[in-house]
Amino acid sequence: MKTKKALLALGIIAFLLVLNTILDQKGLFSQTVANNQVTTTVTNTPNPVNEDHGLWSEVKQFYLYTGFKNISIGHMVMLMVGFFFLYLAIKYDYEPLLLVPIGTGILIGNVPFMQDAGLQIGIYESGSTLNYLYFGVLKGVYPPLIFLGIGAMTDFTSLISNPKLMLLGAAAQLGIFVTFLGAITIGFNSFEAAAIGIIGGADGPTAIFLSSKLANGILIGPDGVPVKNLIGPIAIAAYSYMALVPVIQPPIMRLLTTKKERLIRMKPPRTVSKTEKIIFPIFGLLLTTFITPSAMPLLGMLFFGNILKESGVTKRLADTAKNALIDIVTIILGLTVGASTQADIFLTSESMLIFGLGAASFMVATAGGVLFAKMMNWFLKDEDKINPLIGSAGVSAVPDSARVSQMEGLREDPTNHLLMHAMAPNVAGVIGSAVAAGIMLSFLM
Repeated sequence: MKTKKALLALGIIAFLLVLNTILDQKGLFSQTVANNQVTTTVTNTPNPVNEDHGLWSEVKQFYLYTGFKNISIGHMVMLMVGFFFLYLAIKYDYEPLLLVPIGTGILIGNVPFMQDAGLQIGIYESGSTLNYLYFGVLKGVYPPLIFLGIGAMTDFTSLISNPKLMLLGAAAQLGIFVTFLGAITIGFNSFEAAAIGIIGGADGPTAIFLSSKLANGILIGPDGVPVKNLIGPIAIAAYSYMALVPVIQPPIMRLLTTKKERLIRMKPPRTVSKTEKIIFPIFGLLLTTFITPSAMPLLGMLFFGNILKESGVTKRLADTAKNALIDIVTIILGLTVGASTQADIFLTSESMLIFGLGAASFMVATAGGVLFAKMMNWFLKDEDKINPLIGSAGVSAVPDSARVSQMEGLREDPTNHLLMHAMAPNVAGVIGSAVAAGIMLSFLM
């Protein structure tokens, strides 16, 4: 039954595409594209009855505006990408809260329509609803709101109890700066390269925030030429690799560690007092924003959210930030980022390079955290040794990368639980990627 329905749907699509070809060959109508404006030229055919003023003319006019007339190979490719995102989210539960909105957004953004016909429906068409929603991406409004929710959900206990694990979060940012240099080498200017490099932090909101500042298609680059609009490709790459953390990280972790290292048991974290939990976000807010004021929109909101959580007197605000607010912003952000992948804008050679650089950035970041944990063990007593598996959690894909460390630890020893230890570099990675973004902005703006 399902096969018959699928064949019927494909048959209808094929019929409409054939109809499009026949009508074009007969010269009943054609589209002329000049100076980025679409004009419709109607060719009258000899007929005793002036059908151009009748029903047939209306049918032709209607057909001009349908998606079947305006579809291209690019649209088909992007629609398949949207289906793939939805498949990963629904079938394999890969970051469904992100991939379902993004996948649906890709479908919405790649519904074909007549360009420049004044319909005001495309995300890049001034006055359209999607364009208004996209304003929050272009101006970096949504990422700080996401960070507010993350702060209200985050427990910094493991990091407070073992502060040296913060170094793993810093080490994992290696991928950002290595990819920055690589992007410059292959031809991107410094602004675009910085926005691409941040993908290595595996932090979607930070990637969107930085690319909205440095690769927005408006800013004049160091060479005097406007930078490319890379927000869509960078955001999709960042969120894709966040979703694929359980696929990408484990082989790297196993490659760079020995069985003996994977069996290291870390001593339980100490008890953290309520006073410490309250002081930490206040001190962290001041310290990080004094170092990188450019990252204040992200870090300020992150630590503000945590203050709401730990103060104990703003439970209602904390609950709103970590539930309703972050859910609403995630829906809008995912949908608009997905819709920004309009085929004629997204399918470029730069997009393919960004995906390649993003993958390299993420792998270098994972390797950097693991190798730095191994190096730290050279200077630590036996009872203070760090299991290198938690080094990979230094990327800020919270909490997925910490869960991967936990699963890899249990794979070697079913009684060795690393989750609480891995959360320390994981939340440090969130801070680290925001600090790295601030450093980039400070040097380039």
